[in-house]
Amino acid sequence: MELKDFIANFADQFDDTDASEIQANTVFHDLDEYSSLIALSIIAMVDEEYDVQIKGDDMRAAVTVEDLFNIVKSKMA
Repeated sequence: MELKDFIANFADQFDDTDASEIQANTVFHDLDEYSSLIALSIIAMVDEEYDVQIKGDDMRAAVTVEDLFNIVKSKMA
């Protein structure tokens, strides 16, 4: 699992936010478009792409996109 691929998949969940705005150090909770619906999309993407189940608590615990990447990576078998 590569960080750059994770960032690309993460950015795909946003319709109105330019992918170039989303980097490893992006505080995604601060993005204008971020919402509980986007959070659910990200949870579903992680399950589909990486076969990892994350919860809302994991989303809240992560500050940056890279934090979330590290949580997902730590749950991979």
